Amino acid sequence: MTALGASRRPSGRRLLLGVVRDIVVPIALYYGLRAAGAGVFVALLAGAFLPALTTAVQWLRTRSLEGMAGFVAGIMLLGVAAALVSGSPRFLLAKDGWLTGVAGLWFLISVRARRPLLFHGGRPFLEGRWRSDGTSWDVLWEREPAFRRIWRVSTAIWGVAMLLDAAVRVVMAYCLPVDLVPGLGALLWPVTLVLLQLVNGVYYEVAGLWRLTSGAAARSADG
Repeated sequence: MTALGASRRPSGRRLLLGVVRDIVVPIALYYGLRAAGAGVFVALLAGAFLPALTTAVQWLRTRSLEGMAGFVAGIMLLGVAAALVSGSPRFLLAKDGWLTGVAGLWFLISVRARRPLLFHGGRPFLEGRWRSDGTSWDVLWEREPAFRRIWRVSTAIWGVAMLLDAAVRVVMAYCLPVDLVPGLGALLWPVTLVLLQLVNGVYYEVAGLWRLTSGAAARSADG
């Protein structure tokens, strides 16, 4: 692993800061504005614009933008624009549901791509780190049909889970009291992610992902 490659790996601190910036701060801003007497629509718009603003600042500073960050910001701005046209706080509350639903469809479509989305998402966290003998994932992808199948199936699992999460968010947005939805929506993120991690962790173990990345499968074949 080169120093350059290691420097590109996401750190726990960066991930935590991203969660605080994109989830915790907008929710706190919403409830702070509501407590100060702001209307629902104004408070929701303030929270919706904040992640898009931080993405714009990132682009201005680095003149580059990660694909997922640009995708999220674009969908969010489209949702805000549609909400402004419709004037519906409920539509704006459902924004996260539409965003998650589009992302879920993106995951499912990528299952048949050259390499599925979760392969690219998991690689910076796992390649060369967890139960690995140092073999490049590019080599495993070309050499092991089971490795390819594992990432296609796990990507499909994520896609289906995100669509279910999206459905729950949209139902909450249109059926629950307005001021409950932002807080419950924020709580739903860790629930969905923890369940996904548990399901995928079990699947990876059963399907033999760690045997492949650790080289145990190759050693068994040679023996």
